[in-house]
Amino acid sequence: MRILMVCLGNICRSPLAEGLLRSKVDPQKVTVDSAGTAGYHVEEAPDVRMIKTARRHGIDLATLRGRQFGPEDFDRFDQIYVMDHDNYEEVMAQARRQEDREKVKLLLEELPGGEAMAVPDPYFGGEEGFENVYKLVDEATTEIAKKYSDG
Repeated sequence: MRILMVCLGNICRSPLAEGLLRSKVDPQKVTVDSAGTAGYHVEEAPDVRMIKTARRHGIDLATLRGRQFGPEDFDRFDQIYVMDHDNYEEVMAQARRQEDREKVKLLLEELPGGEAMAVPDPYFGGEEGFENVYKLVDEATTEIAKKYSDG
């Protein structure tokens, strides 16, 4: 199973989702990566505030580097999780066929009652926003890990 996490800049939400899911799955069975719909932060490390938030919970994001989502990602990944509705629209706009579109869903759809929920972007918020995002992404990645652990 190959899973891609996508947000806008690939420096806050999607690297956190990548790091959390990697910590919960067998790397021999599940490959996890992340990307951004925009190219603002290609080759940059995640936001320092997200690195610190993750580190407080035992997750190391410091070695991750940003990259931009592209149509070839539909070929490389089995499931693509996006953080919000704008990311969803951007990724779907690059879908070439129905098979591509079927791979894309909102990350929080994995939580009961999370069908239309977006992971808020903490970039312009304070520490509390980063902690809130951590909790949401942690819950969702736990569900994803359960879903694909033996599959």
